[in-house]
Amino acid sequence: MQQEAVVAKEPAYLLEVTGLKKSFGDVIALKNAEFCLRKGSIHALCGSNGAGKSTFLGLLMGFIRPDKGDIFVNGVRCEFDSPRQALVAGITIVQQELSGVRDLSVAENIYLGSEPRRYGMVDFNKLNQRADRLLRELGFAIAAKAKMRSLSVAEQQLVEIAKALSHTFADIIILDEPTSALGEQDAQKLFQAINRLASLGKGIIYVSHRLSEIFQIADSYTVFRDGSYISEGFIKDITREQLIEQIIGGEIDGEFAKFNQPTNETIFNVSNLCWKKKVNNISLELKRGEILGIYGLVGSGRSEFLDLVFGIEHADSGSIYIGDKVLLRHSPEKSIRAGIAYVTEDRKETGLVLSSTVAENITISSLASISRMLVVNESKLLCRARDMIRAFNIRTSGCRQLVMNLSGGNQQKVVLGRWALLDPQVLLLDEPTRGIDVGAKKEIYRFMSEFALKGKGIVMVSSELSEIIGMSDRIIIFNKGKIVGELSRDEATQAGVMSLAV
Repeated sequence: MQQEAVVAKEPAYLLEVTGLKKSFGDVIALKNAEFCLRKGSIHALCGSNGAGKSTFLGLLMGFIRPDKGDIFVNGVRCEFDSPRQALVAGITIVQQELSGVRDLSVAENIYLGSEPRRYGMVDFNKLNQRADRLLRELGFAIAAKAKMRSLSVAEQQLVEIAKALSHTFADIIILDEPTSALGEQDAQKLFQAINRLASLGKGIIYVSHRLSEIFQIADSYTVFRDGSYISEGFIKDITREQLIEQIIGGEIDGEFAKFNQPTNETIFNVSNLCWKKKVNNISLELKRGEILGIYGLVGSGRSEFLDLVFGIEHADSGSIYIGDKVLLRHSPEKSIRAGIAYVTEDRKETGLVLSSTVAENITISSLASISRMLVVNESKLLCRARDMIRAFNIRTSGCRQLVMNLSGGNQQKVVLGRWALLDPQVLLLDEPTRGIDVGAKKEIYRFMSEFALKGKGIVMVSSELSEIIGMSDRIIIFNKGKIVGELSRDEATQAGVMSLAV
């Protein structure tokens, strides 16, 4: 009797996770994680800060081990003790925080640990050729031989993405806030690359707080809340409002909290500002009570403009006025005394002292007012910190918790609390809600409106079109260091803003 050949059945899922749990001491980070990823799927993992997403990704990558639960890759149960083991199993990640080696080249960073060799030495010609080819395929205009330290934050992010995509054997690619530092143009290039990978059967886990991206790029979703699995489904079957409600666990009353009232009185103005061909003849003014939005693609000069205003860089020519005070070749310290505060785009690199406490970070810029003979009044320091923790609803175990252990949204609130203590007249915001969930975003939007309502002014740079349009009273568009357009709140549309920026 002839036996029929047995054909191995292909697993239903590329990745299947069941009952995953993880605690850190008494803190339960993940109660019950369930997740399924199909071949060729771009699957959005959604949830607020503190929902358990980072812990879940850490377990998938072998950064930490689960207390309970199972991880199956292509139907095979896996246990990872290190990221290397996860990579061998076919899982790679682009993390939100940049991890490049600044003194190495782009090519060296992309292929770090897997460099092509000849006679036991790194073959730099092949290394650079391979990196050049990959960068061209992805549409990233970055030189393979350039040093990482010479790149902008956005360009460094693109290198991180290229590094993850260089692992051609990886079938599961995790993208954690991959566009948080990217402008619209670079984000679209990334989406094209993601779609190409999905068409090859790769599975993509896409994590982003930018819901517009999720609805543009993803085909399915899973929601975590408070460390637990909440729901999953196809993007085509859910609306933006329904997804937000599942993420925050309740109904929403509008995404933006905007209620400031601009006046006709000028509080701050810039005239003919120029610097190194990156900022070319910029003139603008800010009214009391106004939120002025600045939009531009990466390299448009938007962040460089804020650096000049705050005194991090010195303009080659032009004038900066706050009220009737002129600022010329000034320092950040002089800017602060004049009433200007600056929330930079990279809070972990330039906005926070991660190894210090919440209280120390909140009060670091106002220590002079609570010190005598170089001795800090500890009780006043803690009192001021507690006031800001309450005012900004910072979720922390207390004043002495290390700021590195807070979620991204709460870290950003710490930065805002620090500047609020100084009571500035003009607040410069560069990507104020980068990598922050919808709940924390709305709290920051509310603070912005309240700040402007007091007769002060905000200049906000953002790569997120919906944010620029939703929170700005006027929008200035930058392109190649120049102002190429200005739109009122009533005139602004996403298509209109983008058409001026490109």
